[in-house]
Amino acid sequence: MPAKAICISRAIWTRAETIAANVARELGYRCIDEEILTVAAEKRNLSAAEVADSEKRKGVLQQFVDDIRRGGVGEMINYIPGQRTLPTAADDVRVVIRDAILETVDAGNVVIVAHAASYAAGSRKDVLRVLITGSPMARATRWVAQSNGKGIREAQETIAESDEARASYIRRFYGVEHEAPDDYDLVVSTDKLTPESITQLILQAARSLDADHPDVNPPQTGWDLPPTPRSPAKY
Repeated sequence: MPAKAICISRAIWTRAETIAANVARELGYRCIDEEILTVAAEKRNLSAAEVADSEKRKGVLQQFVDDIRRGGVGEMINYIPGQRTLPTAADDVRVVIRDAILETVDAGNVVIVAHAASYAAGSRKDVLRVLITGSPMARATRWVAQSNGKGIREAQETIAESDEARASYIRRFYGVEHEAPDDYDLVVSTDKLTPESITQLILQAARSLDADHPDVNPPQTGWDLPPTPRSPAKY
């Protein structure tokens, strides 16, 4: 059974955006990046009151998702694969982003690159959940090679800050103290594998999901923050 959607979580400087774009092109899917989601949400000038009001929230979310489906926000992004830290956004905007991810997954034929997209979708049998990661040193070395003079120490510090920000977001919004391999269907490291080889791994997995796999965990929906923490697990 082919995947209806592919949710790619990633650490920075893993070339995940390039990989996601390659996968989407091969499958003929749309590719949606977390920065696109953030800009689209912030473009609508969402207020805490709008997020709290259920009727207003539904309208805002529908308009937001319609924008994404039409691709109308893509032109606002200066797209430089691999060279961005996680975009920042207020919690109320992130809540809208979380539900927009789920709505976009429901629409299908999409690759989503976002640091918690897999948690938003849950363990749905029609969604492939991928984590693209790499060791801090390998990612720092990759950054230094393309940074026009920045040092390894600065690269390591920035990567550490980004990794902690990502972990903090997942803790606050999904109650996950530590990521575990079984949070994903496929975990790949970019330390030794090329973007091309990882693209092929994801394509193979996306085209051969188990149709008999049950939907184990319900998708993360709703607006109740924070969620109930789960038991921690470590790699």
